[in-house]
Amino acid sequence: MRKNTIRTNRLVALSVLVFSVLLSGCAGKEKTADNGKLNVMTSFYPVYDFTLKIGGDKVNVKNMVPAGTEPHDWEPGTRDISALEEADVFVYSGAGMEHWTEDVLKSLNNKDLISVEASKGISLKEGHGEEEEEGEEDHDHGEFDPHVWLAPQNAKKEMENIKDALVKADPGHQDYYESNYKTYSKKLDELDQSFQETLAAVPNKSIVVSHEAYGYLCAAYGLTQIGIEGLAPDSEPDPARMAEVIDFVRENNVKTIFFEELASPKVAEAIAKETGAKTEVLNPIEGLSDEELKAGEDYISVMEKNLAALKEALE
Repeated sequence: MRKNTIRTNRLVALSVLVFSVLLSGCAGKEKTADNGKLNVMTSFYPVYDFTLKIGGDKVNVKNMVPAGTEPHDWEPGTRDISALEEADVFVYSGAGMEHWTEDVLKSLNNKDLISVEASKGISLKEGHGEEEEEGEEDHDHGEFDPHVWLAPQNAKKEMENIKDALVKADPGHQDYYESNYKTYSKKLDELDQSFQETLAAVPNKSIVVSHEAYGYLCAAYGLTQIGIEGLAPDSEPDPARMAEVIDFVRENNVKTIFFEELASPKVAEAIAKETGAKTEVLNPIEGLSDEELKAGEDYISVMEKNLAALKEALE
C-alpha cells in the first residue's frame, strides 16, 4: 500500500507541475533555438554524453539531473517540465531507470517533442523489483535491470537510437549525425575489445560491489557480481546479507570491495575492514562530478578507469 501511495503522490505532484507550466505560458514558445540548433533534453549523464557525441555542434543539450546527483530517485521540477515544453528532442535511457518519464510525457502540451528511449532494442536482464499489489511494475526498482550502458555494445546501441532521433528531428544534417555515430561506434568497439582481452586473461571472475549495477558488464565479459545491496544504491543490506558477503569474500580471497562515488561507501568499508580487503571505486557512470566534467572525463575515459580497476582487483 505504501508504494501505491507514493506513486499517487508523485502523479499529483507531476500534474501540479505541468499545470503550473501551462498557466505560465511557457508551452507556447518557439522551441528551436535562435542559432538553428536542436534543443535536446537528456535525463541523466550517460545519455547526455552520448547525445553530445552524436549531436556535436548541431545541438544544444541540457541534462536534467545535476552533476554529482544520484539519479535513481531524482524527479523533475518545474524548470525541467518548462524546458521539456520547449525542447525538440528528449532522450532517456529507459528500462525503468527514469520512473517518471511516462507520466511526464503524457502530461506535456508539447506534441511535437520527439522522445527516444535509448535502451530500445537491447536485450534486458530481469531485475529484482517486487510486483505491485495490482501486478503493476514497481517504478522504484523495476522489472528489469536498467544499467544497460555499462556494456560498451549496449552503449553503442543507445548511441544509434539517439542518432536516429536526431536525424528524425533534423534530417538536413543526417550525414553529420551519421558520421559522428560512425566515429564513436568504432571507439566503443575498441573499448569492447579492450574489455574482452583484458578480462579474459584474469584468473578471478567474481567482483564484490556495493550496488548491483554491473549485470550487463559482467554478462558481456564472463564475470559475476556479488552485490552487497540491490539495484538501488541506497538500499541497506540486512545482517544476514552482510554475513553472506563477508563469508564469500573470505572463502574466495577477494581483495577488493568496490563502491561508487555517488552513494555512501560505509557498508563497503565495513566489509573491507572485517575481511582485510581494500576498497576501490567502480563507477556506474550514473553521474559525474563537476570536477570530473571540468577535467574532460566522459563515458569512455571512465570506462577505461573501470577496466583498470577490474584488472587490478582480479589479477
